[in-house]
Amino acid sequence: MQAFRTHTGRVLPLRRSNVDTDQLIPVRFLKRLTRTGYADGLFAVWRTDPGFVLNREAHQGASILVAGPEFGTGSSREHAVWALLDHGFRVVISPRFADIFRGNSLKNGLLTIEVEQSVVEELWRRAEERPDEPVSVDLEALQVRAGDLTVPFELNPYHRMRLLEGLDEIDATLRHADRIAAYEAGRPAWLPTALPV
Repeated sequence: MQAFRTHTGRVLPLRRSNVDTDQLIPVRFLKRLTRTGYADGLFAVWRTDPGFVLNREAHQGASILVAGPEFGTGSSREHAVWALLDHGFRVVISPRFADIFRGNSLKNGLLTIEVEQSVVEELWRRAEERPDEPVSVDLEALQVRAGDLTVPFELNPYHRMRLLEGLDEIDATLRHADRIAAYEAGRPAWLPTALPV
């Protein structure tokens, strides 16, 4: 997983709430056997509208998606996270995320940040008035910065550590391989043992 410390990019202002995983990537795109190649399915139905924000020239190359509340609801479709990453998004900001979507995002290196609705509306306004304005997300300082606006955010320390160090859950567990091996070596012989790696 790619480490995340700071990211500076432009905002895609998605003025929609209750965005579910089927809207993020329709089921017809889920037939692939890989974890990559899903960018073409991201918001596929909405992208048929030439006026949809992702189609606008001013927002091409945006890497920070700012959406309304209840982002990522619906089925536990990890492909939705893969599609966002494949399209180039590194951060999604919303007042509220569906728990499963947020968990899938953090496991795959997509930073999800919860902020107040008023902050979302200010980021939308700035992105629409000045689409080229850079926004910085600093995971070390736990801040979002846009011009004169600085907004703190919170993130579970374990998820923050994994993102900062670029560790998936297996990598994070394997950091303790010596301790795990020592524990297994000292277990009574009559208990089940782990299979050799």
